Amino acid sequence: MGVIGDRTVTGDELITQILEISRLVAKAETADAVLPELVNRARKILIFDNFVLYLKEGHDIQPYFARAVGRGRSKEADVAWGEAVVERIIRADRTISQKDRVGDAEEDRLNLRFYIGTPLKRGKKTIGALILIRFGGPPFTGKEVQKVEFVAGHVAHLLERENLLNTIQKIEGSQRMWRMQEDFVATVSHDLRTPLGFIKGYTTTLLREDTSWDVETYREFLGIIDEEADRLQALIDNLLDSSRLQSGTMQIQFQKVNMDAVLRDLIQRTQLSDLKINIVLDIQGSDLKVKADPMRLGQVFDNLLSNASKYAPGSKVKVKLKEDDHRVHITVKDEGPGIAEEHLEKIFQRFYRVPETKLKERGSGLGLYICREIIQAHGGRIYAESEVGKGTAFHIFLPLDEE
Repeated sequence: MGVIGDRTVTGDELITQILEISRLVAKAETADAVLPELVNRARKILIFDNFVLYLKEGHDIQPYFARAVGRGRSKEADVAWGEAVVERIIRADRTISQKDRVGDAEEDRLNLRFYIGTPLKRGKKTIGALILIRFGGPPFTGKEVQKVEFVAGHVAHLLERENLLNTIQKIEGSQRMWRMQEDFVATVSHDLRTPLGFIKGYTTTLLREDTSWDVETYREFLGIIDEEADRLQALIDNLLDSSRLQSGTMQIQFQKVNMDAVLRDLIQRTQLSDLKINIVLDIQGSDLKVKADPMRLGQVFDNLLSNASKYAPGSKVKVKLKEDDHRVHITVKDEGPGIAEEHLEKIFQRFYRVPETKLKERGSGLGLYICREIIQAHGGRIYAESEVGKGTAFHIFLPLDEE
């Protein structure tokens, strides 16, 4: 049996509380999350008014955690936190008790302070100290030293595990970064080599001196070279835009624009291109204005329509504009093969391509990522809905300019 404050504690109760402290530390994910509860548990086996942790940072000793739980709470800003004893504990590398009287203890019990402190160990290395402070007495006893060292051992274990987890996370983060860089280099190298290979191959063929080519063949080969050069230019532009968006350096020139006019101009331009789709424009709200960069918005819609032409050739593509809860809602819906549900979130990631389409169509996997970043830079949202065999719809929401 023992005495905690004014209450007698049985051996079973003491063992129960000690086991609870061990379980608490064993289940803890971070020190910050569990230390307040650890203080409460420790106070059930040992009475103290203040609980303070100091950690070594190089040659300095800095407070890491402090909690006033007893008499010190009413004058928390005025009471000591063990600064006077912490250096002694670190130097001596053992448990130390100390008593301080800073005024008239009869008038104010906070002036009589009993300290007990013990080192926090990581192996044989001292990493800090735990200090408990009791105001007005009684002094800490020899039996209480064991309890203080027990709590300190669990705190050190908790801090050591958190340090280990942080180290593992840093290593894993570094490994992920290296893998991302390797994947980036591999993807970009492959995507650059493909058009370069066509350009180099057809140019070398045309330059052969042992063969003469008729005009029609010349035009066919030069057309392929021109097409691949455009593809290469588009890839480089996408890479640059992707880099600017990720670093936050892409310039966006906001102005008030009428979405009706933006979409009509877009349709007019695409009708002059070679896109293999039939575009239908459905305007359900006129004079819907947004603050936007018309060039960047055009880039988004060009990309969506280009994807529809690539993956749903010959399809009817419906572009619908309407107002939806003080927002502009634009839908671009095709009648193509659709996208399986597990890919709908991933298609907006950098370099992600739906596996089934990789062998059928060439692409960098940057277009939809750029679309999402541009729309988000406008304070909007873009997402995809699709059903395999029934087409894909891209929904864009932009804040309505109601000034």
